[in-house]
Amino acid sequence: MELTIKSRNGKISDRQRAHIEEKLAKLGRYLNGITSIAVEIQHEQQRNAGEVYRVQTTLVAEHGVILRAEERASDLYAAIDEVQEVLQRQISRYKEKYWRRSRELRRAPNGLTPAEEVAIAEAEAEAVAAPSEPEPEGKVIRTKTFRLRPMFVDDAIEQMELLGHNFFIFQNAETMQISVLYRRRDGNYGVIVPEVG
Repeated sequence: MELTIKSRNGKISDRQRAHIEEKLAKLGRYLNGITSIAVEIQHEQQRNAGEVYRVQTTLVAEHGVILRAEERASDLYAAIDEVQEVLQRQISRYKEKYWRRSRELRRAPNGLTPAEEVAIAEAEAEAVAAPSEPEPEGKVIRTKTFRLRPMFVDDAIEQMELLGHNFFIFQNAETMQISVLYRRRDGNYGVIVPEVG
């Protein structure tokens, strides 16, 4: 398992790095085939809360599994512990829903590299995160390209839920059309299928 730790501001001590490695290595007990975990730490100064550590993780495993967690705490160790617990719960949920299926329903690996999976997850997360106040002169500040993979609608729902997003772009394995899955306000799901012409 490849573990990448980045700190946006400030250094990570050897003791903190060891704690992060120890906590996240335990996830291998719950999910086989973890290929990489990327950890991004940001130390923030907030008016009401004082110092806060924001820890964001992206876990990539075999068969196209991507799990993301973000937690904030006044102590880096507490934030890491909370992230590990969230990822562990997500792994349990994934195993309950996917591993109960029969072998006939299981699909072959999607063929995407871990970097492509992370790029897809980041692009979706950034698209969901809208500014709190609309800016009059919005600009395109980032463009991401990723390869769509064929999957069934129920698989797209599970992937969207595992990522914690409100929408998910995928290629429908039944129709081979690009589709956008989204969560409706009533808790159900909708699928948008573009019609060209």
